[in-house]
Amino acid sequence: MTPDADAGTAARRADPFAPLTSDMVDVGDGHELYVESVGREGGIPAIYLHGGPGSGCQPDHRRLFDPERMHAVLFDQRGCGRSRPKGSRAHNTTAHLIADMEKIRDKFGFERWMIAGGSWGATLALAYAEAHPERVCGLALRATFLGTQGEVETAFTSRLAQFYPALHEDFLSVLPPEERAQPVQAYYRRILDTDPAVHGPAARAWHDTERALSEHKAAKTRIDLASLNVWRTLPATPFMEAHYFANDSFLSEDQLLRNAHLLAGIPGIIVQGRYDLLCPPETSARLAKVWPGSEVRIVEEAGHSLYDAGVRDAVMKSIADLATKAAR
Repeated sequence: MTPDADAGTAARRADPFAPLTSDMVDVGDGHELYVESVGREGGIPAIYLHGGPGSGCQPDHRRLFDPERMHAVLFDQRGCGRSRPKGSRAHNTTAHLIADMEKIRDKFGFERWMIAGGSWGATLALAYAEAHPERVCGLALRATFLGTQGEVETAFTSRLAQFYPALHEDFLSVLPPEERAQPVQAYYRRILDTDPAVHGPAARAWHDTERALSEHKAAKTRIDLASLNVWRTLPATPFMEAHYFANDSFLSEDQLLRNAHLLAGIPGIIVQGRYDLLCPPETSARLAKVWPGSEVRIVEEAGHSLYDAGVRDAVMKSIADLATKAAR
């Protein structure tokens, strides 16, 4: 865990945030994952978990880690980003992703590592840490999502109606009247339907609604209903989200809270936007209450997005603070 050996090597590279390695890793079941590492070999081990589920790692995520202190791994989860087969939901559950992380950890020879992730990335981080607490030296979380159906239902129904009533009406209007009593379940069914005429408009409407909920100052607060049936590239995340959320994130009821006692002894920092409409502060507070050794850091004037004012800096500081603890 010592962070000082070979210090300065990252600074000597033209781009200290350029990947040290990038590989396609066969994890079985027909899946190959895109895996890259950044920082310096011999640094404090870490892994970054992207959100969604269904998105992927971005170049800027590398910059969350100090390249002089850290040896961080980033990967695109099954069916996501550059991993293959793209969009595949076969053999794609939370348990599969946890097993994939163990294969990646073994590939790099890390005994223990820090885990960083936000939203769905926080869900997966908690699930992994509760399954393998002996492998985790710290958890840097953002926007706690516990993977429950209730969280999704509340965000896309009552909270959407409270903060964006016109958008809520748009969201419902995409569905036939008989399906509006349980709109979230109806969206899952439609997004997972094989007919493009059914899943296309539903996926676009879900994506646009979720984006408005995720931004503190939303760029768009209405669905362009006239364009929902116009052919264009479909967003990837609604399909993976529907797959996971329709199956309760492949977790048992309240699993992450019930098993939070297993995190005792693992230091954790939870970065929380004050006005996060998808993952509100009450969720982080509930987790911290049953997780000994954790703390919540509120970012005022921020919502759900990593790129809301102050959030990215707070995440970077949480990672740096946990790295200092890990190096002791």
